[in-house]
Amino acid sequence: MSDKSFGRRQFSAGAALSAAALVVSACATDTNPTSNNSSTPEVRTTEGTVRGKLENNIAVFRGIPYAEAPVGTLRLQAPVRHTPWSGVREAFDFGPQPPQAVMPGTTANTANDSNEWLTVNVWSPDVKASGLPVMVWIYGGGFMMGSSAMPSYNGANLATKGVVVVSLNYRVSMEGYGLITGAPANRGLLDQIAALSWVRDNIAAFGGDPGRVTIFGQSAGAGSTAMLLAAPAARGLFQRAIAQSVPTALQTPELAADVATVVAARVGKQPTVADLTALDPQTLADAAAAVSKNIAQYQDRWGYGLVVAGPEFGPVIDPDSLPEGPYPALARGVSKDVTLMVGHTKDEYNFMIAMAGGPDKITTEQIDKALRLLPPVPDGPQAYRAAYPEADDKQLYQIVCSDFLFRMPSLRLAQAHTAGGGRSYLYEFRYDKTPIGAAHGNEIPLVFGLIDTEGTRTYGNPPAADAVTLGQQMQADWLAFATTGDPGWPAYRPDTQQARSFDASSTTGPYLELASEQIWANDPLDPLPLRHS
Repeated sequence: MSDKSFGRRQFSAGAALSAAALVVSACATDTNPTSNNSSTPEVRTTEGTVRGKLENNIAVFRGIPYAEAPVGTLRLQAPVRHTPWSGVREAFDFGPQPPQAVMPGTTANTANDSNEWLTVNVWSPDVKASGLPVMVWIYGGGFMMGSSAMPSYNGANLATKGVVVVSLNYRVSMEGYGLITGAPANRGLLDQIAALSWVRDNIAAFGGDPGRVTIFGQSAGAGSTAMLLAAPAARGLFQRAIAQSVPTALQTPELAADVATVVAARVGKQPTVADLTALDPQTLADAAAAVSKNIAQYQDRWGYGLVVAGPEFGPVIDPDSLPEGPYPALARGVSKDVTLMVGHTKDEYNFMIAMAGGPDKITTEQIDKALRLLPPVPDGPQAYRAAYPEADDKQLYQIVCSDFLFRMPSLRLAQAHTAGGGRSYLYEFRYDKTPIGAAHGNEIPLVFGLIDTEGTRTYGNPPAADAVTLGQQMQADWLAFATTGDPGWPAYRPDTQQARSFDASSTTGPYLELASEQIWANDPLDPLPLRHS
């Protein structure tokens, strides 16, 4: 292994499905450094000096490469440390998003066709400071899409509260998570570990404390957070973790291999490095998206759970990068020294229902399949109807899909971490004053303080007063956790099951989804298997 490779040995020393527009431009390189001034702060990193911009008194650095562009001989390989540069590199613009499908309502972020997909962005309240808490954001997108350039991930507001905020790009779809012969598994996870290693080595130069790093992410970002807690190479790279809506995503190697075979076959290839490295990355991403669009036809092979989830990619059990899933790993205490905050929204699957056309599009067949095939009990329909007697069948469909895909995986992460000797804080987001209720991802603009920002106005224009108050409260709690490790409510314990309920009038008390918890109590949350070959 090269001494520049971000492999397991290197790191052991201590890493929402959204339709927002992704419009960014390329990161340019300036080899003729100029003198530093207040409007263009400069910071020396391990690879070279970067020049950012001062925006509303926040020093902002965008598109800093943390690894070499994963193309050419580096295509489909583990991330490799970036070659140092001379002079001063301008860090004014976000780097390009990794190859992915372009969804309706979005704009492809090609950034002048640059291949520098692996970049970080930093918002610092004071680059001359020392010891500031650090918050590292990991985006969602079903492991199929995503970009740190999305407007809803702007770290400026959080930074004004005295933390250094970092966001990162990581490979998605086949580039990041396809199980390809001759390539390391979980390349997207390895990217995240590489970015966190960059933070460890460089964040002090931006005013941050490398010993007080909180990773936080939503949806696939929350799943990534869970995997990082279990990944041996990520040990010591962060001290706190926030997981917002942990998904059912981890796959067995058999399932992942079959998914990769199907995707590669769409372009007449085999899922091998030899067959795929010469193929345009966007062509491969489009093939993956085409399979995802028609994922229902693979139900007999891949299981109904993957149909409910939608995207076909996820992290995979791998002896090097992820030898075991987060639930058994945390239960035996592998990350007990990391403090965890984890939660979910009340109406998670309403977002997916809305994306599919709304409740009127839910069919009797979908309801029957979900109630029969998802719950880990002999009679799922009877169990859910008894647990939720006031809910009609379409509401039950939303509840059982939410439980399977996000709510129970999030709860069980807190339970596993607590069982392993770690400290966990549990929450549920219940503020439902939107057309789709307290749906998946609706807490993000509140946490980032962006509810009155163009492109993120989930709560009205102007936003409702109680939404403003709730956002201020949630942001304060996230910041308190990142600063002190305590968000302000009691840690989760099996006997009391204390949780924070975020709503127009937030409360702390016993976890409110006990009916679902009882149905799922004996589910091992094993990696998703291949059903039939």
